Amino acid sequence: MDLTAEERLSDSPYVDRVWRNRSDQPGDFISIAVNHWEMVVTKRKGTTRITMRGPETKASPAYCPDDAEFFGILFKFGTFMPLLPAKNLVDTDIDLPDASSKSFWLDSTAWETPNFDNADIFVNKLVRSGLLVREPVVEAVTQGQLNDELSLRTAQRRYLQATGLTLSATRQTERARLATRLLKKGTSILDTVYEAGYFDQPHLTRSLKHFVGQTPAQLLDQGRTERLSFLFDPIQHDSISIDYDASPQQVAIGMW
Repeated sequence: MDLTAEERLSDSPYVDRVWRNRSDQPGDFISIAVNHWEMVVTKRKGTTRITMRGPETKASPAYCPDDAEFFGILFKFGTFMPLLPAKNLVDTDIDLPDASSKSFWLDSTAWETPNFDNADIFVNKLVRSGLLVREPVVEAVTQGQLNDELSLRTAQRRYLQATGLTLSATRQTERARLATRLLKKGTSILDTVYEAGYFDQPHLTRSLKHFVGQTPAQLLDQGRTERLSFLFDPIQHDSISIDYDASPQQVAIGMW
C-alpha cells in the first residue's frame, strides 16, 4: 500500500497544505518527483528532527523507519526562504540544528517546533520575520498572466530563484504526477497518454520511469508491492498551465 497521510488545507497564502502520519512498520518506498518543497518534523524514540526537503526532479529510493511520527508543511509553489535558496534544496534534504528538545535554530534565532495544529501560526511568524516570501512572477507565469513589461530574462531568473527549477521541468513533473493519478484511478494507458498530453505510450513510459520510478503497467498492477510516496491531489490555482494564446513572450516562457 502506498504511503498515505492525514491532511488539511491552510488559509495561509504561503502554504499548500499541512499533513501528518505515523509509521508502525519500517520499509522501503519510492519517493516520486515533486515541484514543491516542504518542512518536515520527524519524532522518533525521544528525538526530533527538523528537515527542509527540497523539490525532487526524479524518483529515488527512500526508507521509512518504524515507530515514527511525521508532520509536514507543504509550501505553495513560488514560496521560498531567501535564507535557504531554492536551488540549494533541489534533490536535497537540509536538517536544521536543535536549540532544545522543543526548538531549533533558524537565522540565529531559536524557534519553537511547530505541530499540525499551529502550523499556520508558525508560518505567519516566518512571514512577519521576513524569512518566508512569495514570488508573484511564479504564479503569473504558471497562470499565463505575465506582464509584458517584464523581460523574459528577468522572468526566467526570478522563477528559477524562487523555485530552483525551470518551467519546463515543473511542467514535466506535474504531467507525470497527473498521469500517475489517472492510472491509479484505473484509467487505461492509452487514455492516460491522451489526457496527460503525451506523444505516445513510449513517451509516457519514459516519463513515469524517470519521475515516478515505475512503468504505466506497474502502476496499474493492483498486486504490486512497491510503495510510493504521498501523491496529494493538486490545488487548482497552483496547477502548472500556460495560455499560449496570450503573447509571444509567454510562448517563449513555455519553452524554458
